[in-house]
Amino acid sequence: MTWTSAFGKGSGWLLWKIVRALALSKISPNTLTFIGLIINVVAAFFFGYARNANADRMFLYAGLILIGAGLFDMVDGRVARATNQVSVFGAFFDSVIDRYSDAAIFFGLLVHYARGNRFQYVVLAAFCMVASLMVSYTRARAEALIGSCKVGFMERPERIVLVILGAMFNHWGVMAPALWVLATLTTVTVIHRIRYTFLETERRKLGATAT
Repeated sequence: MTWTSAFGKGSGWLLWKIVRALALSKISPNTLTFIGLIINVVAAFFFGYARNANADRMFLYAGLILIGAGLFDMVDGRVARATNQVSVFGAFFDSVIDRYSDAAIFFGLLVHYARGNRFQYVVLAAFCMVASLMVSYTRARAEALIGSCKVGFMERPERIVLVILGAMFNHWGVMAPALWVLATLTTVTVIHRIRYTFLETERRKLGATAT
């Protein structure tokens, strides 16, 4: 067994233990989802509170908090399945709360850059916020039309990982390039989904005409 597979097995075992404990506590999966939002808002506060003198420390705290928030993102659905509480509303609620969480994180960064009079990065953080929301929106609208649209690389976990890496290594100036990468790849993902939806609707149109 390699160390990576051992780490993966150990992580899976720990996650299962957490899910089991939460299931036994009878806590609602929707409550876990909402707690995740609160934790993301706390991380956003640390981003927004950061000044030049304490930015590295505040960003590190925010990154660590985002890791904790990610745990709630991973367990709410698993707890719902473990306790037989899976519902259409639960999936809807989770999706809506995730959008608020994304917006909060980038709003915190936007406030940080605005307080530092770094207009270029205010615009960049705002663009990342909008582009991240558009990644989710294009998938939701496409799937209302064609059933499935899972194309594109920059899903929410990848976006959060980029922000966490930028936050935890901000001392070495990682956040700025992380935002540029995020802005680029989210835009590529949106374009990919638009193109995929166009081709799929055209294919279905031709199929309907042929029949």
